Amino acid sequence: MSGESVFRREVVEHPGAVAMLPFLDDGRVLLIRQFRYAVGEVLLEIPAGTLEKGEDPLECARRELIEETGYEAGVLELLFSCFLAPGYSTERIHIFVASKLRKVDSRPEIDEEIELEPADLQTAEVMISDGRIVDAKTISAISYYLLSRSLKR
Repeated sequence: MSGESVFRREVVEHPGAVAMLPFLDDGRVLLIRQFRYAVGEVLLEIPAGTLEKGEDPLECARRELIEETGYEAGVLELLFSCFLAPGYSTERIHIFVASKLRKVDSRPEIDEEIELEPADLQTAEVMISDGRIVDAKTISAISYYLLSRSLKR
């Protein structure tokens, strides 16, 4: 067995997730504030949720947006998909842009206390720069959206 190495890997099997970059009619992005137990802080994020077994990401995005914000999207478009932590997890997240929002009843999970915080994109960009937004999916979604807009010009 000389020259051989044995490695042990622990992998978190995850069904996947969705996140939505929701835009109000006035152009502001709808962010949420919620307590995240794992880090012991209230974070400013975009709405997101975990896929149920066999669930289509688009349908999950529709459901989660209503649950977390009380808004239904008239239009949902995939922005990008990526792995969140491929060093230890199989989780792939699908990021959608949600627009033509219509207010409906929210249906938060029993353990979710969520506050809505709309912000214009310029303010959101500043909040990323100054550390008020530290959530990776939110930083990625906003940055990717801004980059894709600038490349189209």
